[in-house]
Amino acid sequence: MADSWSSDTGEAIYRSRDAVKNLKIRVRLQRVTSTAVLSQQLQQQVSAQQERGVIELDTFSNQARSAGDHGDDEEEQVVGWQEKLFSQFEVDFFRMESVCQNPLDRQYHGEITALERAGGRRNCRIFTYTDYDRFTNLEEQQCQSLMTPSKAMPTFLVERMGNIRHRRQERHPVEGNVAKTRPVTWEPSAEFVKNSHVINTPVQTMYIMGDLGPYGKLGQKENEHVLCTLKADSNGVITVKPDFNNSKGPYRLETEGEKREVWRLTLENASTCISQEEKEREQRVYKDLYVRHRDYLNSLVGQDFEMPPPGVLRLLVNGEVVLAKGYEYDNLYIHFFLELPNNWSNLPFQSLSGVTQTCRTRTLGKDNVAFFSYPFNFETFFRKEDETEESLPQWPVLYFEVLSLDLWQRHRTEGYGYLVIPATPGCHSLTCSTWRPLECGTVAELRRFFIGGAPELEDSSYVRVPGTFKGDRLSRFGFRTETTGSVTFKLHCIQHARAFVDASSLKKRRQSVLDQLGGFSQQGSVYNVLEAFQRARRRMQEARESLPRDLINTTATLGPESTA
Repeated sequence: MADSWSSDTGEAIYRSRDAVKNLKIRVRLQRVTSTAVLSQQLQQQVSAQQERGVIELDTFSNQARSAGDHGDDEEEQVVGWQEKLFSQFEVDFFRMESVCQNPLDRQYHGEITALERAGGRRNCRIFTYTDYDRFTNLEEQQCQSLMTPSKAMPTFLVERMGNIRHRRQERHPVEGNVAKTRPVTWEPSAEFVKNSHVINTPVQTMYIMGDLGPYGKLGQKENEHVLCTLKADSNGVITVKPDFNNSKGPYRLETEGEKREVWRLTLENASTCISQEEKEREQRVYKDLYVRHRDYLNSLVGQDFEMPPPGVLRLLVNGEVVLAKGYEYDNLYIHFFLELPNNWSNLPFQSLSGVTQTCRTRTLGKDNVAFFSYPFNFETFFRKEDETEESLPQWPVLYFEVLSLDLWQRHRTEGYGYLVIPATPGCHSLTCSTWRPLECGTVAELRRFFIGGAPELEDSSYVRVPGTFKGDRLSRFGFRTETTGSVTFKLHCIQHARAFVDASSLKKRRQSVLDQLGGFSQQGSVYNVLEAFQRARRRMQEARESLPRDLINTTATLGPESTA
């Protein structure tokens, strides 16, 4: 008998797009007695042997049923979501109108009075506590469950989530005009973390309870035990603890006390299945909804891509300042800007510079690391002026400066660096080393330590050869530097270009064809003129076939205007 019990009493999580009000659970509670165990064993033996002992088993079973405790050993109920089944304690409690304190209590009083007039309640031991009851306003650890091992210790998450029991009667309106004096708590206490820094998605809870007291002594709070806990939120997530039995054996419940009675619990999903016609209609509704949503998104995006003008390269850079490590002081921030070489331009309203937030460092290994995760983006355009040049001359350069700021407002320059935007599109992760100018002498180091400040570059582009430099060589003789840390960037580069056709080469090709046509026409021979005309016409057709379609259309539209 012990081998058929189910020991898996953990919770199960289900997701449903159907309304939770359609959920129904069949709960079967049966007391396990010595007579019932012996009867089950005899039934198994007789069914296996198929002998005449079946008649004796029938007689024995009738005697066992007659010897039961008033037929109170087994009960089965089908419970719906938030369906109220009163216990004997609630019937005795709400029978008196004087104990009613709120409209819900008075509603229960009226329902119990109506049940007594109709002949009593249909349930005996199985009852429920809904999300609105005052008796469900308990902590999860205080709910007594006989299926939880006595030596089980609550986990860290259970302790932190213990106070997230949002009941409707506890929800008080918060005045919006009360200003918070401390929006940020720099040193939160353990109680503050427990109450505020947890995910508290509001859920509705329902308990299916069982009164496992002896017959004639029902209605005592110490005999009430949790049989099943149901939770549901607005996202369609339903939590059942313990899970439905399905093909597993029943759950074992054992009471405490002198008798230590054993009960058998079975949970089944008794929800009505949707019919095939309703299922098909629901699928059609969802399909129509998805199609409309897709059409709406397509209307927002459009059918045509945004094309740059011919001969223009469009460069989109979505970047991120990931981290900085290896620097001497804490509270780092980074100032950066993008330098555009010749023939590059950007949108007028777009800024090509930025400053990150101040970030504290943490020790990882031997380095102090500051995680910024600061996003930025640039959009630039390149147009060729010299069409004979095939490759791009230069790419934009990202210059950056790492600084520190402490509690006493002391600024220090921690390092300079630069990053050339990659010429290939895609995702790039780049780590750039930095350096800072160094001043000789002990006085400079003492000044840097006590009051802050250090030698700085007037122009940060001198970290590299600046774009405005016109000489052949840039001399840094006598300029002392010190290697500091490094900064890691992550770049997502997108290049967008449109096919470019040289208009001057097209004009030269046309002129050569016309010259050949004119030279042959001067010979005076009609035959030679026609033959030259045919050759020129074939060359013109070959020239037009080698050109892109968009250029042909543009030439056709501009022809009448030029002649006018």
